[in-house]
Amino acid sequence: QLQASGGGLVQAGGSLRLSCAASGRTFSSYAMGWFRQAPGKERDFVAAISRSGGSTYYADSVQGRFIISRDNVKMSAFLQMNSLKPEDTAVYYCAARTFSYSHYSRDYNYWGQGTQVTVSS
Repeated sequence: QLQASGGGLVQAGGSLRLSCAASGRTFSSYAMGWFRQAPGKERDFVAAISRSGGSTYYADSVQGRFIISRDNVKMSAFLQMNSLKPEDTAVYYCAARTFSYSHYSRDYNYWGQGTQVTVSS
């Protein structure tokens, strides 16, 4: 089970930190990803991190602004979002999959419920 939190309303240029808490499984066995979905649009890849946390992967649209991380002891993943833009407004989902990370949503086995991020201009 995954539980995402940390969303909210922020002005453009601001920051938010999303958290994804896992329970019931061996967290370190799963690569983690963050995706987002704006109204009327498909769910898009944002960032992913390997099981150990040693490798990360970002969508071009967030590269240099967002940082994905994880704490396997606390069984949590995080998405630090800086320099937020109005186009970052979406529901953000965390997801988990076994073995290597992926930027395809279809590759992920488990999903959190989503947390709303709204960036005002």
